Amino acid sequence: MITAYIRTLIVFLLLIVSMRIMGKRQLGELEPVELVVALLAANLASQPLEDNSQPLLNGIFPVIILLCCQILLSGLSLKSLRLKALLDGKPSVLIEDGKIAQAEMQNNRITPEELLSELRKLGVWDIGQVRRAILEPSGNLSVRLYDRFSPATGEQLGLQVPEPGIPLVVISQGRTITDNLRRLGKNEVWLRKTLAKNGCSSPSQVYLMTLDTAGVIFLEEKK
Repeated sequence: MITAYIRTLIVFLLLIVSMRIMGKRQLGELEPVELVVALLAANLASQPLEDNSQPLLNGIFPVIILLCCQILLSGLSLKSLRLKALLDGKPSVLIEDGKIAQAEMQNNRITPEELLSELRKLGVWDIGQVRRAILEPSGNLSVRLYDRFSPATGEQLGLQVPEPGIPLVVISQGRTITDNLRRLGKNEVWLRKTLAKNGCSSPSQVYLMTLDTAGVIFLEEKK
């Protein structure tokens, strides 16, 4: 029984490492090659777990080979746009200048109802406001509205709008994120003084604290 647990742990760690090497993507945004590798790797790695009589290497070696193939293809696709388009596909323009590209809709097997549903997810309820909509290879929909329907920017209004700071987490559930403190040019002494000003004696009393590059602090105590 202990052997089965150890085998399971080894395969689990191998799959985690494989997914990390493949890159930081959400599961729904995996490229076709990555998705195929992920599915095959999970299936191949599970076989030695289902049958303890099989050597564990029967599951490890195929996963490593698949991972090497994925890395090789990714490297080649970076150098060849034609290969990348062949492996991942090309973006499809579904709406051009306010008109639905019906041929592209049919090629991608998308119904008008599905298109409207995806637009609503992006906060667009009137298809007449859309100047261009592109179906990305990942399956996501990118939308560009007509300028008259787009929110006005500070530049368009002639306003001098200060750039907001970029908040970083410095305390999370009582734990201090020292790397983020250093990025912001702060240290533990500054943190203790700031906590004291906000009625906290230690980071353990803080659920979340963020600090941005403009010096704005958000602090939420533990309850």
